[in-house]
Amino acid sequence: MRHNQKYVLAVAVLQAFCLFGHAQVDKIVIPAGTPEDQALTAITNEQDPQKRLAMYQDFVQKFSTNPSAVAYGDWQISQAYQAAGDLQKAMEFGEKALARSPRNLDIIVSQANIAQQMKNNAKVMQYAVQGGEVFNSIAKESKPEGMTDQEFATSLDEQKNTARSSYEFLEAAAFNSIAEENNAKTRMAYIERFTPAFPNSRFEESITTYAMMSLSELKDTTRLIAYGEKVLASNPNSLPTLLLMANTYSEDPKPGSIAKAATYAQKAIDVAKADAPDADRSRKVSAGVAYSTLGYALMKQDKTAASVPDLKSAVSLLKGQDEQSYAIAAYRLGYAYAKLSKVNEAREVLNDVVKIAGPVQQPAKDLLLKVNAARSKGN
Repeated sequence: MRHNQKYVLAVAVLQAFCLFGHAQVDKIVIPAGTPEDQALTAITNEQDPQKRLAMYQDFVQKFSTNPSAVAYGDWQISQAYQAAGDLQKAMEFGEKALARSPRNLDIIVSQANIAQQMKNNAKVMQYAVQGGEVFNSIAKESKPEGMTDQEFATSLDEQKNTARSSYEFLEAAAFNSIAEENNAKTRMAYIERFTPAFPNSRFEESITTYAMMSLSELKDTTRLIAYGEKVLASNPNSLPTLLLMANTYSEDPKPGSIAKAATYAQKAIDVAKADAPDADRSRKVSAGVAYSTLGYALMKQDKTAASVPDLKSAVSLLKGQDEQSYAIAAYRLGYAYAKLSKVNEAREVLNDVVKIAGPVQQPAKDLLLKVNAARSKGN
């Protein structure tokens, strides 16, 4: 598309925005027939990338008193450097363009793309959040005088539809930055910026899981519980949240926490419906983990005999589906059998667990030695 065609569209968009008094989303407008437009036509017709870059640099100098022209020129220079592989220069000139047109989603998306190429997730988050805020601001416009409610609603919808693809790109870019971040503190900081910028996100369930996982890694139990309770207040059937809350309470030494762990685990079992005909692997694994936590909570309440059926259900659901979760559930079952002096049952389960490398392998070996010793004495 030739740039002068683009700016005919931009003028139409600007006219529509003028109905609102102040546009929430910036658009760069170079009116057709102006010296700026003529200069851009000449630049567009130049085929040599180096000469075109020099012409854009001259364009910025020549029309330095025109903020829209400078913003557009710097943006094009940024894209030229990006195409040439000089990402640092691309970022630098994109920042200049964005400083002059800070609510321009096209430039924000361009900057986020450059940041992705640089593998600079902090910058990706910066631009994504900025873009999310711009998009969300559309709905905050005040209705101008003389416009009907229907006309106003239609105008807002049109603005949102125009900007939606940019918003969704930035939403996905921000989510990927969260998913790629290995540092729990940094990941949680990203999440706290993501949530208000992208409310009701299509990635909401995964974001919740990452948040709970991050707070768990940070051992911030108080904050984790507060976050989980907030999530469950709006989505009581969030399986990842129910499971993490059950696990968190099961390890919390405060009075009443074990009972809460059992409650959340049972709720997760009810939500997962592992025995339903349409239950997939994810739901079965979730139910298995919940049964494992429920059995563990019962053992911590000195209800070992009552824990065995739940732990057996956990083992049955997890075997062949999730090795590490299975190992934990089976170790707990072996421990329960050992406490109940069911030596043969304990030995059978633990002989399987000790073959699985992971966090419970060594405890299982230690417990198996004790079980074998007890069995020898019994003989």
